[in-house]
Amino acid sequence: MLKKAITLLSAIVIAVGAGFVSAAYAQGKTYYWISHGSPADPVWTYFLAGAKLWAEDTGNKVNTSFHNGDVPAQQEAVRAAISAGATGIVTTSPDPGSLVQVVKEANAANIPIINFNTPDPQASFNAYVGGDNKAFGRNWAQYLVDKKLVKSGDFVWMPVEVPGATYGVQEEEGISSVFKPLNITWEVTDATLDQAEIITRMSDYLTANRSKVKAIIGLGDLVTGSIKRVFDQVGVKPGEIPVVGWGNSPDTTQEVLTGYVNAAQWQDPQATSYMALSMAAMAAGKIPPGFNIITGALYEKDKAAIYDKILSGK
Repeated sequence: MLKKAITLLSAIVIAVGAGFVSAAYAQGKTYYWISHGSPADPVWTYFLAGAKLWAEDTGNKVNTSFHNGDVPAQQEAVRAAISAGATGIVTTSPDPGSLVQVVKEANAANIPIINFNTPDPQASFNAYVGGDNKAFGRNWAQYLVDKKLVKSGDFVWMPVEVPGATYGVQEEEGISSVFKPLNITWEVTDATLDQAEIITRMSDYLTANRSKVKAIIGLGDLVTGSIKRVFDQVGVKPGEIPVVGWGNSPDTTQEVLTGYVNAAQWQDPQATSYMALSMAAMAAGKIPPGFNIITGALYEKDKAAIYDKILSGK
């Protein structure tokens, strides 16, 4: 998957250099990159890096903003981009259905609007670039079942940074499709977006519920990347409680390498932003995207070093 993503990314860059999409990549245009995430979340550093690289490569301006799960603020950011006459907009979806109206407004203004990172099929986006969260959730649950790490009657804990946000909701849907028929129960808990608070809340929960937690699924990068610190604080040994979840941070790649996390999800964050902006530029150049781009790969210890190297900038 990583090789395919790089190949596609290279093809885009080559196309720009060759002038095949020169109209779409005309320099001096202004695009908007809008995220529901937090700049304190390490994974968003990499998504943002992809947007900055795209701006450098194409000579266009990219205005970026983070909204920390604040839906009204994100809606207003999209409207501000429309009012400013953006050449194109790329945005995540903070909650299912939350951007339906503002996406219609972008459509009416003939401004391409590309959904990235978190899909929302309810909204009339021109295209989607990123992972399939339902598939990710289903794969995490199936991994635990196939590896015989959970069985019927077991309980699985699922911490998440923003309860009710699109990514966690969709991931839980995928997980449910595997666990429900097997009578495996679970609980999603609020960990917040603050790193210190995440560690405190997760440690408190695990201390109180350690005897019944048979596995953990981290529904976001901050929670999965906090597993080692939580386990060390509570006194849980690496591998004692199986863990799967997100893996877009150096914290998690190291946790996989050292045995705290069994398997983690890579989402190609830099390539996701780069390709989302490329699709917006393509649509602005009157080449309508008739497809979505799905990214991501689940990795274990044998592949973790690949992603650790990417995330460490080596």
